[in-house]
Amino acid sequence: MIIVTGGAGFIGSNIVHRLNELGHTDILVVDNLTNGKKFLNIADAKIADYQDRDRFIEAIRNGQDLGRIEAIFHMGACSATTQWNGRYMMENNYEYSKTLYHYCVKRQIPYLYASSAAVYGGSNTFKEESAYENPLNIYGYSKLQFDNYVRRKPKAESQVAGFRFFNVYGPREQHKGSMASVAFHHNNQIRDTGIVKLFGSYGGYDAGEQTRDFVYVKDIVNAMLWFLDHPEASGIFNLGTGKAEPFNNIANAVIKHHGKGKLEYIDFPDHLKGSYQCFTQADLTSLRSIGCNVEFSDVATGVSDYLQWLNT
Repeated sequence: MIIVTGGAGFIGSNIVHRLNELGHTDILVVDNLTNGKKFLNIADAKIADYQDRDRFIEAIRNGQDLGRIEAIFHMGACSATTQWNGRYMMENNYEYSKTLYHYCVKRQIPYLYASSAAVYGGSNTFKEESAYENPLNIYGYSKLQFDNYVRRKPKAESQVAGFRFFNVYGPREQHKGSMASVAFHHNNQIRDTGIVKLFGSYGGYDAGEQTRDFVYVKDIVNAMLWFLDHPEASGIFNLGTGKAEPFNNIANAVIKHHGKGKLEYIDFPDHLKGSYQCFTQADLTSLRSIGCNVEFSDVATGVSDYLQWLNT
């Protein structure tokens, strides 16, 4: 059995569907379906069972035998970068991850977990080293603290791999609301008003020219499944394209797909000032050094594929 926590969420559900494509159906999806709309992400997936997150955590903490587990993909977390409830964030992102870590290490189960590029915060260097880690919000801090927890532990006999996702976009993110990707929001804006709205100038960048490493979820999933096939590969790794592109590129790709629309720039919101990353770009040296050769799509290619799925 393969366990996917957060399996009804954005990245988790894409892992489940890709596993299905590869012939895996003995999958336990763990999630919190308080937001019932997430069920749509796995409605057509082939899984062995579903379990509520709280019951799953209770079973793990009690050391319950769940049978033979091939791997645990731990994607379950609070991913809202605008959430400032630190107790809630640390319980969901730090304590939960620690509990699963000890369960997996004790039983030598491969543990593949979600970190985040938010750990780098205001840094201009995005390399998996403490010198460049400077989170700007409690979300990034929670992810960094678990990475550091793993770093402090002796090397496990089984696989432990953390993935620092950059700006991920793609299918099955509609439930995320305001935290969905700009590609998703731009698509809705074009359909609703014909106008794509972007932030104006901020942080020394011209309007719409703040740059991020936008990475397609399908490529992220393929990279993680590479690790499933290479249990000898452990560590913390960036998952991004390795190339920063401006938000304008996303907007223009959406306009090109629809064959209509125009850009409009709005004032940068006050509540994001000081906690917003104007630039991210994954350093893929560590990923490539272990032999992971998964290719990552550029914005034009990835957004085009996504919009075909989204508008079908």
